[in-house]
Amino acid sequence: MMQDLSQMTSTELKRFISEHRNNDEAFRAALEVLMERCDPDDLQPFPFSLENPEAEVGALLRKKIAESE
Repeated sequence: MMQDLSQMTSTELKRFISEHRNNDEAFRAALEVLMERCDPDDLQPFPFSLENPEAEVGALLRKKIAESE
């Protein structure tokens, strides 16, 4: 019987995923719950999908550094 994954904390879900890495059904279900919790506005683009990765990643890093200061 599968645990109620939506009631787990993110840390518990990560542990569950690690412990059930060989059980495709449990792994996918827990990973789906964990991924649903991600804020889509906070996602960073994959560098290889950028037109000019070096410049665009540099700009993202400069922006993050400026925000932290």
